[in-house]
Amino acid sequence: MYRWIEGAVPGPGSVDDWAAFGADLAGAVRSLHAVPLPPEAERDGLRWYRGGELAPCDAGVRERFAEARALPGLDLDLDRLEAIWQRALTLPAPSGPAVWLHGDLKPSNLLVRDGRLCAVIDFGGLSIGFPDAEHAPLWDVPAAARHAYRAALGLDEQVWQRACGWAVAVAISGVPYYWHSDPAFVAECLTRLRAVLADH
Repeated sequence: MYRWIEGAVPGPGSVDDWAAFGADLAGAVRSLHAVPLPPEAERDGLRWYRGGELAPCDAGVRERFAEARALPGLDLDLDRLEAIWQRALTLPAPSGPAVWLHGDLKPSNLLVRDGRLCAVIDFGGLSIGFPDAEHAPLWDVPAAARHAYRAALGLDEQVWQRACGWAVAVAISGVPYYWHSDPAFVAECLTRLRAVLADH
């Protein structure tokens, strides 16, 4: 247990090479996902919705889109985003064994030192499940990091588009919920959603 790790949140002033950052993050994720699960893991309530399928989230995501459409001054192409979400729902469901998941690899849970990733922090969302949603926060960082991460892990198109669906689901849920109470978090959600749009 570390009480303090020296480092900075990844950003334009702290990361020297975004492609290297993405590859380094992929290495950390690969290592976590390779840790064997103990036999009792499936019985101990460690599954979380982000380790599951997209379909059970559809009703809630549709509601969040409806709420977002009612927000005054929201400058976002909600029709295109909802279409991206709907396309993700048509993909085959994930399959394969469950793995350990960090659950929230957004930039504020990553640390950089000397221009490179040095730590992944905040394992409060540690869970098990399918890894699709683990990749969603890559739409929070520049495209060079995102592309290097995907290439390093060898993620196929279906996995990547399901991850993109998770990116939309989590971010669009944050916009109306925190619209009045946490504008900084809303800004993070909007940055992610605009990155998704830029990739499509």
